[in-house]
Amino acid sequence: MKVAIVGVGMETDKTLTAEARKAIDDAELLIGAGRLTGGFSGVKPCISAWSPDDVTKVLADAECERAAVLMSGDVGFYSGTKKLLPLVRSLPNVSECRLICGISSPVYLAAAAGVPWERMKLVSLHGLDGNIAVNVKLNEFTFFLLGGSVTPSVLCERLCECGLSETLVTVGARLGYPDERIISGRAHEIVGQEFDKLCSAIVENSGHLAYVPSGIPDERFERSTVPMTKSEVRAAAVSKLNICSGSVCWDIGSGSGSVSVEMAYKCPDGSVYAVEHKPEAAKLTAVNARKFACDNIHVAEGPAPETLADLPAPDKVFIGGSSGRLKEIVGIIRDKNPNADIIVTAVSLETLTEAAEILGGTITQIAVTRTKKIGTHTMLSALNPVFIISDK
Repeated sequence: MKVAIVGVGMETDKTLTAEARKAIDDAELLIGAGRLTGGFSGVKPCISAWSPDDVTKVLADAECERAAVLMSGDVGFYSGTKKLLPLVRSLPNVSECRLICGISSPVYLAAAAGVPWERMKLVSLHGLDGNIAVNVKLNEFTFFLLGGSVTPSVLCERLCECGLSETLVTVGARLGYPDERIISGRAHEIVGQEFDKLCSAIVENSGHLAYVPSGIPDERFERSTVPMTKSEVRAAAVSKLNICSGSVCWDIGSGSGSVSVEMAYKCPDGSVYAVEHKPEAAKLTAVNARKFACDNIHVAEGPAPETLADLPAPDKVFIGGSSGRLKEIVGIIRDKNPNADIIVTAVSLETLTEAAEILGGTITQIAVTRTKKIGTHTMLSALNPVFIISDK
């Protein structure tokens, strides 16, 4: 049997490509969700199935020479094809399985909005509560595949909370259907509006960051008496962690949240868990997370190591404060992920000695001297030396 997995676009007639139409015409059996096969019922045998396991079972029992599996949008964009393809190719009765691409929702909506999509960040929130504001902050155009609890109104509420209320949002609901609805407006104008659950959105941020911030000036953060890891030390320490886009990071002893923010910009598809036992500091971390539009920062108020037990396993860990419980904290990190990268900063020789003994990696000492104006003269002002201890 020859099988074609076909992307049918937004709707099975309006956005169907010529190649997809031929594959459907040639097929003796059509398989897919009812809304996709419905237009062909009565013309060809159709079986309603959409999960990879169910589709595979139908194909395993099918007695025909050609079959087509219909997929919404494009087979390569958040499609069930990813799981289905290896299952179909493993069937003994299948001699060929090919993919036929379709028109995906970001391409369709971008055309309707009149915006380019070649540099657009694609984010799926279908059934998830993912990172919204941080991706909009870092990209001129961000496409969101919506669904579940994240409606266009919820998305725009998040943008407004993070200082992005003037971003331009284009919402497309029931794309390709006769009752298709596409509207554009500022984020604050979309809040409260209702749309069908089958929708997506493009957010345009003309004021997006054109770079990933590192060593953000100290004065840009909201401050109090809560200690802060200074800009130069922060840049060096975070860079040593080699944070990936999807990393799960821990910032233990987050203080003002400055390290959490720089971690968050480096993992827009991941998460940062800012652990802080002082209520004032935990609140300040949350304030700075919103100020810098880092909605991938999750503040966990409470003492370490107790608070760490319920957090997901980390990939990257920064420890700026341990309250004398460094060994216990590192033990929990190692239990959750033996391969996690750990960085500890120390300003005292006692903490340096303890961290070096526990981590057994490399030690870097940073002595920062800044200039300041006194009258007509420029004077040097030294900051306290800081040790950066790595487990690598």
